[in-house]
Amino acid sequence: MRLKTILSGEYFSFGSIKEVLAKANEQKSGDTLAGIAARTDLERVAAKEVLSALLVSDLRENPSVAYEHDEVTRLNQDTLDLFVYNGIRNWSISELREYILSYTTTEEDLAALSKGLTAEVVAAVAKLMGNIDLIYAANKIRVTATCNTTIGLRGTLATRLQPNHSTDNVEGITASLFEGLSYGCGDAMLGLNPVNDTVEGLSNILKRFNEVKNEFQIPTQICVLGHIKTQIEAVKRGAPCDIIFQSIAGSEKGNRAFGFSADTVRIAMELLRQKGTAAGPNVMYFETGQGSELSSDAHFGTDQMTMEARCYAFAREFHPFMVNTVVGFIGPEYLYDSKQVIRAGLEDHFMGKLSGVPMGCDCCYTNHMMADQNDIENLAMLLGSCGVNYILGVPAGDDVMLNYQTNAYHDAAAIREILGLRPITEFDQWLEKNGITENGKLTVRAGDPTIFTKRGRSYGC
Repeated sequence: MRLKTILSGEYFSFGSIKEVLAKANEQKSGDTLAGIAARTDLERVAAKEVLSALLVSDLRENPSVAYEHDEVTRLNQDTLDLFVYNGIRNWSISELREYILSYTTTEEDLAALSKGLTAEVVAAVAKLMGNIDLIYAANKIRVTATCNTTIGLRGTLATRLQPNHSTDNVEGITASLFEGLSYGCGDAMLGLNPVNDTVEGLSNILKRFNEVKNEFQIPTQICVLGHIKTQIEAVKRGAPCDIIFQSIAGSEKGNRAFGFSADTVRIAMELLRQKGTAAGPNVMYFETGQGSELSSDAHFGTDQMTMEARCYAFAREFHPFMVNTVVGFIGPEYLYDSKQVIRAGLEDHFMGKLSGVPMGCDCCYTNHMMADQNDIENLAMLLGSCGVNYILGVPAGDDVMLNYQTNAYHDAAAIREILGLRPITEFDQWLEKNGITENGKLTVRAGDPTIFTKRGRSYGC
């Protein structure tokens, strides 16, 4: 195992595989903040050269966090398909990259391959790819999942309708919900981030979502994105719930900082099997985002991209319906500007798919970041071109509760039309039946929430 090289007459030596991974990463402000980034572009290229020659087995045998001290590492290692792994263990990371990008490698080949890859291997191969490589490779992969409907089929682009409200007012939430539905959003999920993480608050919103879903016979899924333990208690007390949500990290320490463990997820899944309102079998929703482990001092000297790949290794063991990277939510401390956000979004989408999880993206940014709405629309278009499962939609792209910017309700419709994509099939049929779309395009009824208030029961919105 060689961890040194000479480049342009300069000698570079790296102390560990973890250091190679960190310094081979594209420039990220979070890695700089952690003190682990390459000091120069030449050092970055040198690290990539060393990384390209390392073997799959080198990366597998040197996890970022020790097996004995981390359940994320144990989950990843213990569930590896050894038959697949043994077939590629002596491949270099460069050879793995070439296999993934080869025109002869099929979607079925990559689905089989993913079962033999640890998170560190997934991160390593992504570090050797340019943006168009990430787009090309991700477009070859489809990962589907089924709750009430099936997400991730080729030719579709779904949306999570996010009707967040600054005070959790149920009627205000409902008004935003109706507007989003009128723009063709919501086939992935009707999913709200609550202001107040209380059992009563979550239950009230879930009940309204369930009422709307049932009254208008909307083929979709509902979820309120409180803490996993609050959601568990709400379901125990009878709240209707299709899917349970949790933000996750790439280390056990990071997950404990979020207030849960793998056992908590297992409890949630078993509860939904008994009392959930979805058909299933995929009933979990996870969110990630590069840099969260640094916030909780749970990164163990590992770069944020590799820690992100470990999130997907954790997620896939619970067969979720949805996973997404909230790519620019944390801020410029971890992703400084639009260039870093777009790169991270493409990395995360590819790594999630290669890990075998049904991957979406919240194409977002904060107001103190060097990015704007055009940048996020660029990312959404790029991800649409490489088969992202879903993006988000909020009124006018401005979330009044979380105080960040993401895609607007109408963005998904434009991307679908430009790229020849459709919503999830049952939802697509529902939109056509209700005159919201015709032959896949929005009609004059788009943006009119009274479609629902005039024909439904009396809503206070």
